[in-house]
Amino acid sequence: MASGVSIKDIARAAGVTHSTVSRALRGDRRISSATAQRIRQLAAEMGYTPSAVARSLVTRRTRTVGLVVTSIADPFVPAVIDGVEHTALEAGYTTILATSRSEPERELSVVRLLQERRVDGIIITASRVGALYAGMLATMQVPVVLVNNQEEGEYLYSVSVDDVAGARIGVEHLLHIGHRRIAFIGCPLRPSSHMRRRQGYLEALAKEGLPANPGWLLEDASIADDVERGMLGMRHLLSLAERPTAVFCYNDMTAIGALREAQRQGIEVPADVSLLGFDGIREAELVQPSLTTLRQPRYEMGREAMTMLLKLLDGQPVHDQLFQPRLVIGGSTAPPRTRVE
Repeated sequence: MASGVSIKDIARAAGVTHSTVSRALRGDRRISSATAQRIRQLAAEMGYTPSAVARSLVTRRTRTVGLVVTSIADPFVPAVIDGVEHTALEAGYTTILATSRSEPERELSVVRLLQERRVDGIIITASRVGALYAGMLATMQVPVVLVNNQEEGEYLYSVSVDDVAGARIGVEHLLHIGHRRIAFIGCPLRPSSHMRRRQGYLEALAKEGLPANPGWLLEDASIADDVERGMLGMRHLLSLAERPTAVFCYNDMTAIGALREAQRQGIEVPADVSLLGFDGIREAELVQPSLTTLRQPRYEMGREAMTMLLKLLDGQPVHDQLFQPRLVIGGSTAPPRTRVE
C-alpha cells in the first residue's frame, strides 16, 4: 500500500475507532490482546509508520538531540560523535549534527537554530562560549552538556579530560628517559586546554627542579592551523643555539607538523629530538615514527555526554565528569643522545 497510511485508515480497515487503534499501538492494556494483535498485524501489512511529529505534540519531546562539533575534519571529533550517536540510538534518539568552526558567534547561532528545531537537548564539543550557557539555561529550556569546554569559568554540565594530569604524565615520561631540555608548543586559541596542558608541563619541570626556558615555551595565538603551528614552532626551536632535546606539543596534529619540519631539515626523530603529542588520534599511529601521545577516551566521553543528557531529560541529578588520559608510548620518544643529569 502507498505510504502515508494513517491511524484512521487502519481504524476503517479494522472496523474500530481511531482511538482504539492508537491505544493498541501504544500497548494500552485496556485493549484486548486479540484486538491489539489484529490491529498491529493490519498496521504492518498496510505499511503504517508512526509520525514522530504527531508523537512529539503529545509527549512534548522530539527525541532528537543537537550535536555541535568544531569541524567534521577535526580528527578529535569522529570518536566523540560515535559515542554520542551509539548511546542516543540505544535510547531511541536521533542526532542532528552541526559545526561551529571554532567561531563563538557561529556556535551561538547554531545553538539557537537547534532550539528552533525543538531538539530535546544539545551537546557541544570544545565550546568557545561555554560560560554563557549557565546563565542562558532558563531561557533556552533545554539542557546543554559541554565536552572539553574551551571557555574559562564554572559550568553546570560538562565532560572533560584531565589536561593537567595528562601533560604532567607525558612530560614526566620525557624526564624519566633522560631529557632535561624540554620545549612546549602550545595553542592559545584554545585557551582553557592550552593553559591546563601548559600548567602540567610546568609542574613536571618544577618537580625536577628545572626552570622553564622562556625561549622554549611557544605560544603564538596568530596561527590557527595545528600542523602549521607545529611546523613553525619546530623551525624556530631548531634555529636556536641551544636546542631542546624533546618537544611537548599541544596536540597530535601539532606534533605531526613538528615531525614534518624536523624531517624536512634532516633532523632524526627521536634520535635528535623526541616528540610528545596529546589526544591519541588515529593519525598519531600512522605517521613514521608513530607518536608518543596522551590518549583521550573520546568515544567514552561522547557516551558519557549523551548519558548525562538523558538523565537530565529524565530529571535526574548529574555531575561533571573528568576522564583521565593514558600515556601511549610510540616511536617518537627515546633517551637523548647524551643523557643530562
